[in-house]
Amino acid sequence: MCQPAAERARVRALGHAVACEIHPLNNRRVRRYLAHDLGHDKAALSTWYQHWIAIGLTALEALTAGHPATAAFCHGTSPTLADVCLIPQIFNAKRYRCPLDDYPTLMAIFDNCMALPAFDAAQPAKQADFVA
Repeated sequence: MCQPAAERARVRALGHAVACEIHPLNNRRVRRYLAHDLGHDKAALSTWYQHWIAIGLTALEALTAGHPATAAFCHGTSPTLADVCLIPQIFNAKRYRCPLDDYPTLMAIFDNCMALPAFDAAQPAKQADFVA
């Protein structure tokens, strides 16, 4: 069994995989630059997003699927920073119609998170400033 420090390091590594590898390439500022400054249309933006989310989620699926510490959540039986980082990217992937069938572990984690009131209340569609 992992020592607590090793467990914390794994949670940080999973969270960083999202926060440092997936999110920066797909945030609103980058998408705005691609659209406004480079003139990419919605189809090109969707292609851009789908490309980068697939690379990131494929790597994250490999880090979680079959790992003994992965349970209902990215690491263990209660949510961690890794789950907090992952869930917004799954919502973005759904918004950009990214195929998600190749990520059964991540989607199970998503479902487990969304069953919790805090995650459910934080989903984009439930925010006052939500724009479809």
